Amino acid sequence: MRLGIFADAHDHVDNVRRAVEVFNARDCELVVFAGDFVSPIVVPPLRKLNSPVLACFGDNEGNKVGLIGGMRIVGTVAEPPFGFRTPDGVRILVTHVASQLRGFLGECDVVISAHTHRAHAREDETGRLFINPGETSGWTYREPSVALFETDSREVTFIRLDEGGDAERADAAIAEAERAARSAATTPDTPRTSA
Repeated sequence: MRLGIFADAHDHVDNVRRAVEVFNARDCELVVFAGDFVSPIVVPPLRKLNSPVLACFGDNEGNKVGLIGGMRIVGTVAEPPFGFRTPDGVRILVTHVASQLRGFLGECDVVISAHTHRAHAREDETGRLFINPGETSGWTYREPSVALFETDSREVTFIRLDEGGDAERADAAIAEAERAARSAATTPDTPRTSA
């Protein structure tokens, strides 16, 4: 199962739209939000998602009643921490601030958290995977990102949401640069003429 993961939107509507584009382009079956929408203004773009959203509140939510109402259309939102099990049996805990998990880790396989605005994935000594998708907003570190998580392989991929481009265009640009590099490496030098 492929999960899309994002957090710390902080009212950056454009980057939430970009996150939705990434999740739809990558065929995510579920999207998990790890807190800090801030206001309901970022919920309407989530209506374009091709999958449901499972979200937790963060520590900067300004209108929880409005968020609850808006989220009814696209998924659910709850107080952290909470856990769920994917259809393939992966046990996931979701919270905004990792310190909220003291005493709650139990038998989980994956922990999704946010709050630091820094993307990372790491395993602890028990093999439990910790994922922070970074900040969707990009307000703090200017590195807006989301994460993709494959539950079968436990692979985590971070995708930047830089201004002016979505994941498909970024992938196309990377592929084109790789093709050009391969072509340059295999094509003998020939004089170039301008048209």
